[in-house]
Amino acid sequence: MSIIPALLKEMENEATTTRKMLSIVPEDKFDWQPHPKSMTVRQLATHIAELPTWVTMAVTTDGLDFATTPYEPVKIKSSGELLKYFETALEDGKAHLVKADEAAFPETWTLRMGDAILAEQSKAETIRMTFCQIVHHRAQLGVFLRLLDVPIPGSYGPSADEMHG
Repeated sequence: MSIIPALLKEMENEATTTRKMLSIVPEDKFDWQPHPKSMTVRQLATHIAELPTWVTMAVTTDGLDFATTPYEPVKIKSSGELLKYFETALEDGKAHLVKADEAAFPETWTLRMGDAILAEQSKAETIRMTFCQIVHHRAQLGVFLRLLDVPIPGSYGPSADEMHG
């Protein structure tokens, strides 16, 4: 049995919810952060938007080394750019997943910073971790937006805003 169709379905289901969340991020609050140790709304939303490209990395590489490939977030200036970036990242991840070789899924994928190993897991586990990261950071964004009094859309059912108006 092929796991790729199930992963694609999950990716698309999560994309629907992610799209809803990213579409309500107010541009005038892009630089807001709830705490000095927290990301800004822009940083968090941009990270959520880029995460589908980690599926691409999982199926096309053996890992990522931040020492040789420093993290360079895309500079998002508007809600339109944010949504477009997400759609581009999503299509990239899905396109690579469709043509992935499932036989390679058990192979190791390593996230590192030079000699320091940050994560070492199978390519399949990296794909699933990517989906979990999207959900995790989307929930963070929901808290940020709640603190800004932005009504939150439902994820896996109606939200309190949808139920109570």
